[in-house]
Amino acid sequence: MSTLLAAERTATPYRWRWRVLAVVLLAGVMDLLDSTVMNVAAPSVRAGIGGSEATLQWLAAGYTLAFGVLLVVGGRLGDRWGRRRLFVIGAIGFTLASAACAAAPNPSVLIAARVVQGALGALMIPQGFGVLTGVFGDHERGRAFSLFGPVMGLAGICGPILAGGLIALDLGGLDWRLIFLINLPLGALTVFGALRWMPADPGDPGARIDPVGVALVTAGSALLVYPLIQGRENGWPWWSFAALTAGVLAFALLGRRQRTSPSPILVPSLLGKRAFVGGLVVAVVFFTGLGGLLLVLSLRMQLDLGYSALQAAVALSPVAAGIMLGSLAAARLTRRLGRSILYVGLGVEILGLLGVAGAAVFSAPPLGAVPPMLVTGLGLGLLFGPLIQAVLATAGPSEVGSASGSLNAAQQLATALGVAVAGTLYFGLNGDVAGLVAGVLLAIAACLISAILVPVIPRSLTKGGDR
Repeated sequence: MSTLLAAERTATPYRWRWRVLAVVLLAGVMDLLDSTVMNVAAPSVRAGIGGSEATLQWLAAGYTLAFGVLLVVGGRLGDRWGRRRLFVIGAIGFTLASAACAAAPNPSVLIAARVVQGALGALMIPQGFGVLTGVFGDHERGRAFSLFGPVMGLAGICGPILAGGLIALDLGGLDWRLIFLINLPLGALTVFGALRWMPADPGDPGARIDPVGVALVTAGSALLVYPLIQGRENGWPWWSFAALTAGVLAFALLGRRQRTSPSPILVPSLLGKRAFVGGLVVAVVFFTGLGGLLLVLSLRMQLDLGYSALQAAVALSPVAAGIMLGSLAAARLTRRLGRSILYVGLGVEILGLLGVAGAAVFSAPPLGAVPPMLVTGLGLGLLFGPLIQAVLATAGPSEVGSASGSLNAAQQLATALGVAVAGTLYFGLNGDVAGLVAGVLLAIAACLISAILVPVIPRSLTKGGDR
């Protein structure tokens, strides 16, 4: 019997469980840094190695698109081949892909390395959560998982500032390449810690993955994102509309495939739950609208207002601070308000977005944008946790793993789609104030549509609530 299975089946706590948690948190920090770093670094990258306006979008969307697609099956691969094995492979690959990003001689190589980096991140992250579930008992698991919020929140605040600082420092003339090289020691620590303290498990040879389902979700995602980014630069040729139509068709076929496949990506019983499907739709709409917001704000600051990467990172930090504060308040408010917390979060979010648009239109001084940025972050913080909780509350014990993986994948794919749409709007309106306002209006529209869809979510955001 493997060490991991033994820990799951006995009352004896796993000796190195807190060190395993530290390793998994470190992997999560690496993923968060690299999924958000291009919001600040993309203009500096373009200035260094060239590229078109679409390059700025692909540098962010390439990572999240690959991450979202492989995240659909990453957990199942760990079930089949062993969680530690896949975690280590993912961490090694992620680190090597980071080195490739740092050494990229042109935009095409960098985008390709970013795609590989996102795919390997999706291989690594789900295994960590699965391992933690096994090494922590019921009485400690909540305490362990509660550390993710503060740590990820702190990384979300410090990450962009660190990226801007490294670019400004320009050690050895490396400029933006330092933001990827920092992953080398972090990745080495992650691999060492996993091999030293993470328990091994043999995997389950009986676990199956549906290759047709994986192909459909990959094709559908790529066919939606690619034409939205490249279509504008090519004058919206016929193939861009054909690709968008094919992408929608691929997802329709994916839904049908889930009901007939012997090894579906998504547990079929979840598709029969109106509350789960509705909650997933709300999440997709919301994250599509908000996915490109930070990128558009950063582009406005650096390309139009002449901010440096560090100045842009500091200017965006109120959003991250608001997210952290909102997340801390959300847990208590959710117990009191139930589903209504989503309306509160959406209302606060819209208020902050209107303030951001107003500050841009009336050319407010830099400090004048801080309050609406903070309010925008507060709205996001009030929404993230309750929205995720609302979706997962509809899943039974045998469905929660599939529900969690599907929700995370939907969030990443929607974010990639949002980057494509917001970036296309921004550059289509020649940037500046009009482009920023268009991106903000897209986010507001997503919030309003989400508010209309909220009634499909259970009133209680806990297990056993009204469904």
